[in-house]
Formats: sequence, structure tokens, C-alpha cells
Amino acid sequence: MEKSQIKAFIAARVAKELKDGDVVNLGIGLPTLVPNYLPEGVHVTLQSENGIIGTGAVTDENKDPIHVVDAGGSPSAVGHGGSFIDSSVSFGLIRGGHVDATVLGGLEVDQEGSLSNWIIPGKKMPGMGGAMDLLVGAKNVIVAMEHTAKGNPKILKKCKLPYTAVHCITKIITEMCVLEVTDKGLYMTEINPEFTVEQVQAATEAELIISPELKSMV
Repeated sequence: MEKSQIKAFIAARVAKELKDGDVVNLGIGLPTLVPNYLPEGVHVTLQSENGIIGTGAVTDENKDPIHVVDAGGSPSAVGHGGSFIDSSVSFGLIRGGHVDATVLGGLEVDQEGSLSNWIIPGKKMPGMGGAMDLLVGAKNVIVAMEHTAKGNPKILKKCKLPYTAVHCITKIITEMCVLEVTDKGLYMTEINPEFTVEQVQAATEAELIISPELKSMV
């Protein structure tokens, strides 16, 4: 797969996981592409943990990079019917289990459903934002990321980087496959037809359980 196509491919597959009416929190980077690929008839309410419920598309007309930003510090906007809320209310929504799904990127994930996505030792620490709360508060936790980093597996038996949260992931979606996190391990339900099962396993440190009804991602 062409490098330039990977993020869009992953985002389009993640979009199929969201249901009409869901309240969804998107992490920075790749997850922000997901709304561009929502199926027809599916409308979600996007929540930003710094205090926006119902974020909307940023246009030249409503762009205000100084006063309205999302949790990642990027310019944001409030959609029709949306509102600004106090951060305590915002985190109350998350901690109270009112967020149906969160889509986050990952530096590492492991076969126990744990995630490391906020710090690399020796490098500038951006902070974890609301990720720790989202990982334990959202009903459905989807990690959307590239399968490897510079050829090295990102799906491990055990995370090596500091944890963001443990035993929290529902599903992992990469350009190679879709993995469901189960108490028995990582269960591969879909595969990108550009790859074989053997290639996916070779790019993955964790041992994968292959569904007997393995489907195509496309």
C-alpha cells in the first residue's frame, strides 16, 4: 500500500464503527480524519475534552485559531447546535460513561488491550491530554494507527513505553487488519487483501488469533 494512502484507508475503516447518534471523541492526528468518511445517514456528535460538545468543520469563515481550539491545540469550531462547556462538565461526560466511542492513535498497544501513546522517554513530553480519562470512561475504545513504525512492530506482547492505561482497548484498526481485543488475546476479524495472514503476523510481535470467518477490510 502506498504510504500516502494509509491514513485515509484506516480512517475510512474506523468510520464504519460509528453509529448514528453516537457521541465521539477523536484524538489528534489520524483520528481527526474519521468524520470525512462517515457512511451516508450517520451523524455523530463530536466532543473535545477541553470544553466543546458538537465540534464542526473549520472553514475560512469560522476559523479562529486564537480563541477556539481543540484539545490538541488545533483550530476548531462549534457546529450547528453545539456549545461550549466547562472542562469539569466535559470530563464529567467522559467519566460518567456518556461518550460512546473514542478514537485514539497509538505508539504501542499490546495483546492485553493496553495502550502507550503519550510519552517517548528522552523526547519532549506533550502530555496525555484527556486520553487517560477517555480510555477508562468511553464505552468503545478504538486505536487507529499504522501497523509498524520504521518496520518495527507496534502491536506487542507487552508495551515497552509508559502506559497511558491498561486493559482498555476494544478494537485496533491498522492498514493491515482489524483486531478485536478479547480475554484470550488479539482476534483478527478482517484483513487488507493486499496482505497475507503470514505478512500480518510477521509485522506483529503479539500472537494473533485468526477468525475462521476472516473478512476483507474493503
